Amino acid sequence: MARILKADAERRLANVPDEHAFRCCDGSVFRSLQELQGGLSGMSDESYAFHAGKDRNDFSNWVRDVIEDQKLARDLLRAQSRAQAADNVAARIQFLASKK
Repeated sequence: MARILKADAERRLANVPDEHAFRCCDGSVFRSLQELQGGLSGMSDESYAFHAGKDRNDFSNWVRDVIEDQKLARDLLRAQSRAQAADNVAARIQFLASKK
């Protein structure tokens, strides 16, 4: 298991620049993992399904490419529901916060 350095944890928990924010089909904008977790908790199942279907997972891609968290990206790919995806993000936030 790879160690997470304090600087990496802080960077992953920080807000991303506006040009790299996740723009959801329902108009929501997420700039951090905290915002993503809240957004997943509150969004409709239809909005979730638009971004996370059989052929793609925009949440996982954003976390992998922008947040640069490979583990969470894999967890989001495996999530079977919006609630499970939100739980995965919440657990990762808690883990990263413990490394700060």
